[in-house]
Amino acid sequence: MRVVLDTSVLVAASRSSRGASHELIRSMPLGRFEVCLSVALYAEWMDALSRPENRPPQLTSAEAAGFLRYLAGFCHLQPIYFLWRPCLVDPDDDMVLELAVAAGCRLLVTHNVQDFSGSDAFGVQVMTPREFLRLVRGAT
Repeated sequence: MRVVLDTSVLVAASRSSRGASHELIRSMPLGRFEVCLSVALYAEWMDALSRPENRPPQLTSAEAAGFLRYLAGFCHLQPIYFLWRPCLVDPDDDMVLELAVAAGCRLLVTHNVQDFSGSDAFGVQVMTPREFLRLVRGAT
């Protein structure tokens, strides 16, 4: 099952080790789902985790970047040849939806579900990390 993880999931996972986002990130190496990643989304992940307020206090910026490189090793790098903009209210969200469409992902996981209103027109279902975990657990 292919999925796109919005940056909000990564930020939530870095801020708390107790939530569904953290569990999703920890389970990436297990192979129960495949995370799709574009160069643009990876750059956004890097930008988000380079900010001190978005990374665990025990990690330096360089260590956070190393962790993201580690995570990227478990992802499918998807080139994007066609842009579908503008589709969503926030242009930063458009690039996440474009990745989902280009990679053939049926699922996009985010904490900002309302920001992706209209994604269903592209065959992409948007859900929270908790909802996605329930889906993954039910599929195994």
